[in-house]
Amino acid sequence: MVLQETVWCATAPQQSGSGQGAFVLHDLQAGTTLATFRQTTSARHCSAFIQTANGQGGIMIGAQMDKSILNVYNFQRDQIASKIVLPEKLSCLALDPGANYCAGGTAQGRIYLWEVASGILYNAWDAHYRQVNVLKFTSDGIMLISGSEDSGVGVWSIPRLVDDELQNELPLPQFTFSDHTLPITDIFCGVGLFPKCRVLTSSLDHTVKLWDLATQSLLTTFHFPKPICCIVWDVSERMFFAASPDGSVHQVNLFRERDHKHGGKVIEAIGGTGTADIIRVDDAENVAKTRLIAVDQPVTALAISITTSLLLVGTATGLIHVYDIASHQLLRSISAHKGMSITLLATMLKPPDLIGHISLSLNVASSAEAKDVIPVKPVAPFQRMRDPKSRESHEVTMMLPVQDKTPYNAGVEYEYPETEFRTDYAFFVRPAEQESSGLSSSARVAELEEEVQQLREQLSRAKGVNDAMWEAVVQKLLSQGKQKELNGEKPDAEYVSLSTDTGGSDRSRKRVRK
Repeated sequence: MVLQETVWCATAPQQSGSGQGAFVLHDLQAGTTLATFRQTTSARHCSAFIQTANGQGGIMIGAQMDKSILNVYNFQRDQIASKIVLPEKLSCLALDPGANYCAGGTAQGRIYLWEVASGILYNAWDAHYRQVNVLKFTSDGIMLISGSEDSGVGVWSIPRLVDDELQNELPLPQFTFSDHTLPITDIFCGVGLFPKCRVLTSSLDHTVKLWDLATQSLLTTFHFPKPICCIVWDVSERMFFAASPDGSVHQVNLFRERDHKHGGKVIEAIGGTGTADIIRVDDAENVAKTRLIAVDQPVTALAISITTSLLLVGTATGLIHVYDIASHQLLRSISAHKGMSITLLATMLKPPDLIGHISLSLNVASSAEAKDVIPVKPVAPFQRMRDPKSRESHEVTMMLPVQDKTPYNAGVEYEYPETEFRTDYAFFVRPAEQESSGLSSSARVAELEEEVQQLREQLSRAKGVNDAMWEAVVQKLLSQGKQKELNGEKPDAEYVSLSTDTGGSDRSRKRVRK
């Protein structure tokens, strides 16, 4: 299968009640429409998806703007797979990276947390004083970050929220960030596992703040001339883009080049000194750090391509502009959504089980057969109230590992026969000398015998050296003793002559008095 990058977008009517939106996939290079999933109208931050991966089909979900309904789709059908009735209308929602948990926020500041496979409502609590505007999971799914109209940002521990022993306790945030002064508009989590990751938050107070979750501290504040409605961060965290409702998109570089005192250029990070570190984007001295893209239309969504070379800008008029990040040149515009507003933008590889584009490598002819090859991620109806009994039983639909003779493994390009596997295995685990023939074995024996003969000769020479040293020491001690006797001194030891050599030579050995 040829890898193909696509654009996934969610649309909603510009005016309430003037139609229905949709989830749409476009080809990034050509801008053509690959698939459309209709009959869903989701506001900003009210849509989410997970890609097809690990032999399991991806899903798309959208909380409806005018009702407490959650529409669920999969890539194998262009119709609604299921409708889930929610406890109340959601103002935002989020899926963790593995689609194990779904979190939803409400206009009353309440947050719900469901398990996707079982539908169990694990927790529901009053997290903020006012409406929850945005929810985001960290890349490892351990933490849930919420932003609200009350200008507060809360970081919640998922293990604590699903712990059965803490179900009767009021959930408390792991920590909070309260440096913003106006409602939070967007949150973007950087790469890395918690707590070794950083978070960007934007607000109507004209600022974007960079936080370090490990130290729970503010690193840098970026002040813009206009309120910020959405942000996006490249995967290498070299730069981020911040958009204003008036259509201006600012590129902020987080590294800069400066002259070294010993000559040459050095690269250094920008900011990082704490709450006092405020970088004003509209200052003349910061022009080199930031670059402006004028869209001239209200911006509602931002995304960066997988290759980090293209910037996608969604507008309130339904246009999707594709810019080259290096030159800020407008490459193309996707104008298939006139009369709609783009509420969410994202890029991903084209799903192999996408309806109308089933990959030939799956050896299937229709989407119906594709379901048997790639089962869809199960989504159970969400509970509207907490039920301890269902938590105790905890029945979850899960996918078992694929067996050897299933259709999924049929028709692979290269099969590993058992006989070849055993031969290769024996090659790696058997000593090399056991693989040689009889003739080479005889040569090896002769080689070992020659090595033994050399070792015997070396041992004989070592014994000769030892005997010579012993003779020299004994003769020296005997001469010293005789000299003392001649001088009338009492010797320190008695010496006797011992015949130890079968050849008739006499040796003297020292015996110490006790």
